[in-house]
Amino acid sequence: MLPVGALSWWCVVVMLVCMQLRPVRADSFLPQSGCLCTADIVSCTAFGLQRVPAEIPVFAVTLDLSHNQLEQLEAGSFTGLVRLETLRLAHNQLTGVHSGAFRNSSGTLLRHLDLSSNQLHVLEQHYFQELPGLEELLLFNNRIVHVESRALAGLTNLRKAYLSHNRLTDFPFFSIQKHSHPLLSLLDLSSNRLPKLPLEDISNLPPAVQAGLYLHNNSLVCECSTYRLFRFWKQRGFDSIRFFQQEHICLVYGRQRGTLRVFQSGRYFENCNLTALKEQQSSVSVKAGKALLLHCLTSLSGSVTFLWVAPNWEYVVPPGNNGSLKMFANGSLEIMAAREQDSGIYWCMALDRQQQRNETWEVNVTVVPHHDRDAHEPFNTGFTTLLGCVVSLVLVLMYLYLTPCRCPPCPKARSPATAAPGNEAGPGSAQSSILTTTPPATTEGPGRKVSTNKHVVFLEPIREQQNGRLRAGQGVGLTGSGLLIGAEQQPRLHRAAETDSIMSVFSDTPIMLP
Repeated sequence: MLPVGALSWWCVVVMLVCMQLRPVRADSFLPQSGCLCTADIVSCTAFGLQRVPAEIPVFAVTLDLSHNQLEQLEAGSFTGLVRLETLRLAHNQLTGVHSGAFRNSSGTLLRHLDLSSNQLHVLEQHYFQELPGLEELLLFNNRIVHVESRALAGLTNLRKAYLSHNRLTDFPFFSIQKHSHPLLSLLDLSSNRLPKLPLEDISNLPPAVQAGLYLHNNSLVCECSTYRLFRFWKQRGFDSIRFFQQEHICLVYGRQRGTLRVFQSGRYFENCNLTALKEQQSSVSVKAGKALLLHCLTSLSGSVTFLWVAPNWEYVVPPGNNGSLKMFANGSLEIMAAREQDSGIYWCMALDRQQQRNETWEVNVTVVPHHDRDAHEPFNTGFTTLLGCVVSLVLVLMYLYLTPCRCPPCPKARSPATAAPGNEAGPGSAQSSILTTTPPATTEGPGRKVSTNKHVVFLEPIREQQNGRLRAGQGVGLTGSGLLIGAEQQPRLHRAAETDSIMSVFSDTPIMLP
């Protein structure tokens, strides 16, 4: 039997062993490190850690190791953390990430990685190759001077990458393509030391990346190509210009050195060719006989030599060839009057002999043949229909308001005593509404019958009507055959009381008589 003192010591040892073996629960502290565990969140911030703790619970979804003194991420630092989705390593002293640092961890589940405010110098291609599910990568406020071409390769789910406030002098824009980064919509390269922009690589970026590319507060040299790029982004309303317009600056070298705000120094760029960047396509078309200006896009500056190669393998240098092609000192090539044989691929070569660098630009030109029928465009069907409607309306208005003038009222009938002798119609014929009678019958030759030509007469306008019937005046009537008869030839015809007019239903209407 053990003494009482020895038994007490054994109890203490057993209790310590149990404390070491019992699982870590929520709202508890990890032994030795003092990390706080709450649900699936493990926080080990500001504990002066120099290495990643080895006893992190496997159920951790969010791990916060920021504000410590970590210098390296060793291989297998996060082994067993198969549920990890968010890893925060900001405000440490990290200078590198060893191969296999994220091996045997969640890998495809890790979506958020914060490596900001450290001392990284180079982004090597093995840093993130085990994190294909990464969506957000924070690398701002480091000392990064170079990004390897395949550093972001394999990150097909990457949406946002922050690399601002570093020391970058170049960036592999060509590695960002639609098939390699289909979801990338934000690339922050602001506040670095980029002196020049590879415009060809930037123009080949996916549209979503161009709209989310931030390049303000860099050491860009004031060049027409850079100004044209920013001006084009402003016209498109990109957020990078809309929210940081004042921060887009460029440096002026030479006798007058200084810093210019790009969008407040329009006079400095007034001699630049401000052709919109969207017109600098790799394929253009022009009608035959028209002029076409091709620009050579390049990021080179200084003493740059330009050379164009026409589709017929003709080399063109300033001022041009025999008159069909004209070349300018800034590298632009003008096709004076496009011909069908001018169609094809034009190559532009820019050579910087001092830095031994060269760039090329390719443009496919298509000359559209000119047809004579293009000069005389046929009437549009809609236009002719409208014109017909207008003409019809004018004719209707003319009919309504410009009808022939009414005949003046006939003079009052004379008395029978003053009737002109020889009037075949008798004394009452002077009261007739007929203004002109049929001319005397003539013969066209001996023995021939009287001509039967038709003549027109007008009746006085209607003044009175009785049940649609015609009331005849004194001395004149109409027979059923349409012939005029005198008063003595129609004894049965009732003479009206009104002797000054005859009522007619054919007012203003010509009547054809045989």
